[in-house]
Amino acid sequence: MEEVLAAHPDVAECAVIGIADAMKGQVPAGFLVLNAGVSRPEEEIIREAVALVREKIGPVASFKQAFVVERLPKTRSGKILRGTMRKMADGESWSLPATIDDPAILDEIGGALKQAGYPKS
Repeated sequence: MEEVLAAHPDVAECAVIGIADAMKGQVPAGFLVLNAGVSRPEEEIIREAVALVREKIGPVASFKQAFVVERLPKTRSGKILRGTMRKMADGESWSLPATIDDPAILDEIGGALKQAGYPKS
């Protein structure tokens, strides 16, 4: 899914995590960092990204949700902290990874998740 999302012309980088779902176990959610200078509405880009995944992978992927964020949380070596992001979305306890490059990014991710209603109660 990340490869398909990264192919969108307005997406600079992305990450996909599985978020807990009562019916399906987990559903995918994408985090999109847009290219500099993109002035199109975020909702439009998200709709296009979801449609792109459904076109290339199919509806079986159940990809219906994406968030536009300023940046992704990474370790100093550049690995995206998907596990921490998943725990945040699921409302599980998590600890600040010692290797994180910029801890403030997790607040940004938490804000995007909270705005979308995560973690679910």
